[in-house]
Amino acid sequence: MLLEGAGVQSVICENIGEFESRLDENACFALVTEEALRFADLRGVGVRVAAQPTWSDLPFIILTHRTTASERSSGATALHEISGNVTLLERPFRPATFVSVIRTIFKGRQRQFEARDHIEELHESEERLRTALLAGHLGAWELNLKTRALTASSVCRAVFGRALDEPFPIQDVWRRICRHDRRRMWRALRVTLAENSDLAVECGHCWPDGSLHWAEIRARLVWDRCGGHPCLVGVCSDVTDRRMGQEALARLNEALEQRVTARTAELKEAHAAVLVEISEKERAQEQLRQAQKMEMIGQLTGGVAHDFNNLLMAVMGNLDVLRKHLPDDPRLTRLINGALQGAQRGAALTQRLLAFARRQDLKAEPRNLADIVRGATDLIERSAGSHIELRLDLPSAIPPTLVDANQMELAVLNLVINARDAMPDGGRLSIAIDQVDRPATDETRGGRFVRLIVSDTGHGMDAQTLQRATEPFFSTKELGKGTGLGLSMVQGLALQLNGAFRLTSQVGRGTQAELLLPVTRAIVREEKPLQNETKEKSGKMTILVVDDDALIAMSTVCMLEDLGHDVIEANSGARALEILRNDPSVDLMVTDYSMPKMNGGELAVAAREIRPHLPILLATGYADIPPGSPVSLPRISKPYRQDQLEAEIAKALRQPLGRKAS
Repeated sequence: MLLEGAGVQSVICENIGEFESRLDENACFALVTEEALRFADLRGVGVRVAAQPTWSDLPFIILTHRTTASERSSGATALHEISGNVTLLERPFRPATFVSVIRTIFKGRQRQFEARDHIEELHESEERLRTALLAGHLGAWELNLKTRALTASSVCRAVFGRALDEPFPIQDVWRRICRHDRRRMWRALRVTLAENSDLAVECGHCWPDGSLHWAEIRARLVWDRCGGHPCLVGVCSDVTDRRMGQEALARLNEALEQRVTARTAELKEAHAAVLVEISEKERAQEQLRQAQKMEMIGQLTGGVAHDFNNLLMAVMGNLDVLRKHLPDDPRLTRLINGALQGAQRGAALTQRLLAFARRQDLKAEPRNLADIVRGATDLIERSAGSHIELRLDLPSAIPPTLVDANQMELAVLNLVINARDAMPDGGRLSIAIDQVDRPATDETRGGRFVRLIVSDTGHGMDAQTLQRATEPFFSTKELGKGTGLGLSMVQGLALQLNGAFRLTSQVGRGTQAELLLPVTRAIVREEKPLQNETKEKSGKMTILVVDDDALIAMSTVCMLEDLGHDVIEANSGARALEILRNDPSVDLMVTDYSMPKMNGGELAVAAREIRPHLPILLATGYADIPPGSPVSLPRISKPYRQDQLEAEIAKALRQPLGRKAS
């Protein structure tokens, strides 16, 4: 009755056996009388207490008679020795005293439960980190700079050719690093220690079997709570394949240059008339070499952008759902919004990468280029700044051209921002549109073109800088002020639209960028006002989600369940087909395109054989589906937000089968 009055629910045990069986980690405390312990076998209780988790220290309260210490019962003494966390309460006692003791012990046990929850959360966080490191093929390591003790994960040891059970001292690692890289690493390490900056370096090293490998090492200096015992904590990854590819490409370029030089020396002895042909051949070979180089970089860039789209999908999707279920805390909302903005910036960067690689998904349609620029005037003015004089020449009588409006606005903004950065002290920025007739060249076919001209009065570029201006990742801006992809993106967009992009510049006289797009005979469709559009929402459905990536699948499932749908998850095409055969309740299927054994297109064909009228939405981290895909399906590009997923599902439900989604 006293416990119930203190707000504590209790269970009465009839004997020591039952008392022992209930001593688990969920028990708050144990209350026992001295008489119950007399002549009791407490070995089982001792085993239970000894088996407690590290966070647990189960308290015992023994109700005793007022006696001298020498008269204490052997049972109470034994329990005190077994547990250590024993409180003796002599009878008779005042109820207030009893309640006070109970509440104090209850609060202490609650703090133990809170510690248990914190430990479990810490273990879950460590497991997620371990999963992320494994997914990225990253090996974790830690070096105590005082004792020089090196702690490394199995992946880290594998990067340096060591098994988990082999010794892995730092002295042996340092000795096997190539000598010139060892000096470079030592300089980088001294800078890290002196300036408390991050360590990032690549080095060559020899495995115990004598083979040469390359590793990328990144680390940060960490101090303990007392400010002493500094440690380097970081990750490493094997970049041998990448370095071997770079070296092979360098050797290929060197071999090509040697062949060209030898061929040129031979042809110099020929007739003067042949010299012109030799010059043209050298120019063609140089263009071929550059095209091969750019194609290789483009393929690499497109693959990287695909992987980043998948990673950003997991980040943005989970944050989008998490934001809706957090408590109304402005600080948490601000942090979530900041994380979403960062992820969206990452998505914008992958779009630039895809534009450079010419793998972006363009929704080209006949549009008036002057109307597109005119609609973005406010954004252009804000981007240019008040210290720039803006001049616009946008005639209405401009023929239409096939263009993606969103990508074109982005291209114009890139050109405007480049012009603004070239005029830090102010100047004049001009944007003009006209139409020109151009003969066929190596860059473009002949015909009529709409020309967009963006010119500035900035500091301009010399010939060497102008020649490299459109190369990917080349930038004249200081570190952190540009990605070096802006002009590459514009050039990639122009080539995808069968146009051309040209730059002219002089030092001290500014720069002029020309974007040429072919005129089309297609009719410009009339744009409907956005305010008259209504957002359709689909009712509750059973949706089959197919994705071999557990992170992406989890994010998509959470978003769909948050929208009120019932979701069935499958991690392969074969599993999805099995579900479709056995479960007629599936209303719609959302499938990833890039999956092993059976991709999303092949799955769609097989699914339509089972369910001919099943709506299917294809999700892909690629900018464009490779040619030859067996079906045309409504698609949504990763990374996508919850509202975008909801809108695309509504479109997929409205779209007649066999027609391509707009």
